[in-house]
Amino acid sequence: MSSGRGGVWDGGMENKVWFSLVLASALASGVVAGVFYAFSTGVMRALAALKPREGIAAMQSINVAVINPLFLGAFMGAAGLALAAGIYAVGHRSSPGWGWMLAGALAYLLGSFVWTIAFHIPRNDALAALDPAAAGSVQPWLDYVRVWTAGNHVRTVASLASSAFFIMALVARRSG
Repeated sequence: MSSGRGGVWDGGMENKVWFSLVLASALASGVVAGVFYAFSTGVMRALAALKPREGIAAMQSINVAVINPLFLGAFMGAAGLALAAGIYAVGHRSSPGWGWMLAGALAYLLGSFVWTIAFHIPRNDALAALDPAAAGSVQPWLDYVRVWTAGNHVRTVASLASSAFFIMALVARRSG
């Protein structure tokens, strides 16, 4: 793969590890950004268009179904990669692209992973306690859709920014 002009695989094992870590981090955070984007732009709009009891029941079902190896593998895997990338970046502050790498790690860890735990999971837990058929569940559902979706925009942007920052780390390393 080397062209003799400083290809991504030149520079020994450390460069290969760095490149692989940053590329995997960019892809993983991009996948998660796509999932969140789909919820912000389509899924939540569709659920909000349903009768409240149907929207509540559907979102309750989604919140159970999403706890699966495919989604959690991507979400948690991206967090693990971001953590590894952040640690690597701090330990290699003289390397080209280290600042972008750290920015990518922080954007994902804080804006996606921690935000999900602190913001979305408590709201999902509260929604799980609602009786979809109860008249008193309508206003909490309307509030949930509005607030949850606004919060989802945050983690969508953070995950997308993370992916972009990791890509910038690759560009900076290549240019450096």
